[in-house]
Amino acid sequence: MSHDNSQIYRTTPARTGKMMIIMLGICIVGGAIFFGMWDYWISEPAPVVAMMAGDSAAAGPATHTGATIMSSLSFIESSDFRTLAFNALPGEPDNNPTINMQVGDKVVFDVVNDGMSFHAFGVTQDEEGFGGIIPGSEVATASNPLKAGESGTSEFVAGEEGIYYYICTVPGHREQGMVGKIIVGDVSVEEVMKAAPEPEVMKAAPEPKVMKAAPEPVAYEGVISLPEGSGVPGCDETNECYIPYHVTVSAGEEITWSNDDSAAHTVTSGTPSGGADGVFDSSLFMAGGTFSVTLDESGEYPYYCMVHPWMTGIITVN
Repeated sequence: MSHDNSQIYRTTPARTGKMMIIMLGICIVGGAIFFGMWDYWISEPAPVVAMMAGDSAAAGPATHTGATIMSSLSFIESSDFRTLAFNALPGEPDNNPTINMQVGDKVVFDVVNDGMSFHAFGVTQDEEGFGGIIPGSEVATASNPLKAGESGTSEFVAGEEGIYYYICTVPGHREQGMVGKIIVGDVSVEEVMKAAPEPEVMKAAPEPKVMKAAPEPVAYEGVISLPEGSGVPGCDETNECYIPYHVTVSAGEEITWSNDDSAAHTVTSGTPSGGADGVFDSSLFMAGGTFSVTLDESGEYPYYCMVHPWMTGIITVN
């Protein structure tokens, strides 16, 4: 008779259960560590990895080895809020002054919001838009901008020759004129001329615009829309920056605004020329957001957007 002499390993259900508990614990602890460091995993790659990928900026910030240049800049706006600029409007002295510097120099920006709208500041090499802001050059942000009268400082060290731009980083404001050049090193005249031109925001002797008559007030029907494109001048010509432009509500009735645009806006009681009157203010709310308020006293309540002051509307409370 033959016998099977091979060894057979056995365990008990209790030991199996303990092993499963240990493995589950390891997974839970590992997962907690991984997701607890999520901001790290999605942040910029380590310098060596970035350099292997060809990211020259990963070598670190530029070193200040040269002169220090002081630059005072003021956010200003035309009376109709269609033209924005630094220091002076187009055609006036000191409009968007060009800054000339050498590699290793540092410019210290002292910026102040002398306008009625919201603004923010930064330096970029991008020839258009509001992205690519160089770390350290920021003053406020598009989502947390400078309000009227507020100010701040920042620094920019030139790491390499080329053309940079200081801009308002609130979406759309660069296109309206808030952009100036920073020329680093021996940049040729041809390169400067090829650089993205500053927007043509003012025309000589413009033709007067025929404004559409303000529509009659309509009964409030549940929401007032901030439509797509209202962050660009033009909707004011047809009184369609808030739709409906003028609504009537009963005292104590809740009123809701919906931001259906791609830009951030505010709903602020008052007028662009007179400023906020303190009755209600949404603060900055993003695309897809809503804001609601209840008005208990009868009367007429004009309001506007503090980021885009051509946007106006009216609430009549009966």
